[in-house]
Amino acid sequence: MISRRLLTTLQRAPLSRGLSSRASTVLSALDLHSERELSGVYDGEWSGSGEVLESVCPTTGEVLARVHTATPSELEKALVRSREAYQVFRNVPAPKRGEILRQIREALAAKRDALGALISLEMGKICTEGVGEVQEFVDIADYAVGLSRMMNGRVVASERPGHSILEVPNPLGVVAVLSAFNFPVAVYGWNLALSLAAGNATLWKPAPSTPLCSIAVTKIVSSVLERNGVPGAVASLVVGGKDVGEGVVASKHVDLVSFTGSEAVGREVGKVVQSRFGKVLLELGGNNAAVVMGDADLDMAVPSVFFGAVGTAGQRCTSTRRLYLHSSVVQAFLSRLESLYQSVRPGDPLDGATLLGPLHTKAAMGVYHTAIERLQQSGAEILTGGAPYHDLAAPLDGGNFVMPTIAIPQEVNVEDPIWATETFAPVLNVGVFDEIEQAIEWNNGVPQGLSSSLWTRDIRNVGKWIGPAGSDAGIVNVNVGTSGAEIGAAFGGNKSTGWGRESGGDAWKQYVRWSACTLNFSDSAPLAQGVQFSNSA
Repeated sequence: MISRRLLTTLQRAPLSRGLSSRASTVLSALDLHSERELSGVYDGEWSGSGEVLESVCPTTGEVLARVHTATPSELEKALVRSREAYQVFRNVPAPKRGEILRQIREALAAKRDALGALISLEMGKICTEGVGEVQEFVDIADYAVGLSRMMNGRVVASERPGHSILEVPNPLGVVAVLSAFNFPVAVYGWNLALSLAAGNATLWKPAPSTPLCSIAVTKIVSSVLERNGVPGAVASLVVGGKDVGEGVVASKHVDLVSFTGSEAVGREVGKVVQSRFGKVLLELGGNNAAVVMGDADLDMAVPSVFFGAVGTAGQRCTSTRRLYLHSSVVQAFLSRLESLYQSVRPGDPLDGATLLGPLHTKAAMGVYHTAIERLQQSGAEILTGGAPYHDLAAPLDGGNFVMPTIAIPQEVNVEDPIWATETFAPVLNVGVFDEIEQAIEWNNGVPQGLSSSLWTRDIRNVGKWIGPAGSDAGIVNVNVGTSGAEIGAAFGGNKSTGWGRESGGDAWKQYVRWSACTLNFSDSAPLAQGVQFSNSA
């Protein structure tokens, strides 16, 4: 584990245009030797001879490491080995699988701070969020340990004497996890923990821009599997670009594809998996709204919206992108929110005082610029922000830093791209309403349906918000922001967000195959519904 003293040291470490001491300290703590090209394929053995990907630090622009991706033949080998490993692992008793998960949990917890620092280094989120993301993996592993003894079917009453009906869950097969850059550890953790508890093998294809996080996590998980005599391909890894992802999605060896990413790519993933009658779990776009009523507690609502919109530099699936304010609180709310925006300064995510890290890539800066340009052309008022940061001191001058932005469009038209498009950057659009029914209509009017938040002290508003005519999102919060879900409930969204559910609740039921088993322990074989099929008189 990286101690607080060591974290303080690396936060203060000088940076250079070579591999900085800041970066090398983080990498060495996880046995990632960036002086040589790293292997990006694991199927019980480490390999990788495909094209080389560069892991680039979004804070400084420095190249952290180079990673060999999977060739087509290496991908196929990893898929075959995953299938073979599943055929072994499915026979391991579920409580024993839970014990393996407990050991994975302990191994992750021992490296929590080091992994959190790596997330900050490679992805760009601030250190408290990086450590929190690893804690989320630890928490879901805890959850899955208990779940391994409670993945129960049920007994259904039969209409026929001497019969019982059982609904039985069994391991599904190979689960492929295609994760996104913004949660390079936790999303895999949600899937791996439930998949292992269910008796499956898991193959991970991470975002090509965060290969180091995936390699570090796989090293930790594989060491536990090896100690327990479990085939390493139970938790395989294939680093690569679009071609590797397409190969995984199309493979007949994969029973369930869990994909996190954009709506456009998710639509294509869904088509391909459905065409071969595989199972698919989609976690796609989030265009999340916070609704603030006139009776809201602004001491709670303002900082929550601030975190929701600015946390992770607006790069969470659950980031707050739309803010609907009751007309009676507009001035007070925006005045306080603007003050918080203007107080935030960009900084090194490894510095504990930093609240605003970089966007993940240069391409993300282009998305931000396009959104600002669209707002300006429409006549929207830019209340604060609206530009990249300039003249930052080295080494931050090489990073992808943009100003968090509050914009007030001229009108709320949820069919307009300004409102209907998810912008994966810290851009918050504000609309004003008088009645909660109008706010709910706006909340529901966009294609996406991930997270939503209502701020009120009136129980009547709560009833409308969570009821049949209320928010149609998968996450419907009251006096809680759109961002920062716990692992205990199922996580996921509706509509073009994909209808997928991961993590807690009943999400585990997607990782098993279900059978209805009718047992006859009588001396006759009657048909259901009283059907008679006999040629006797």
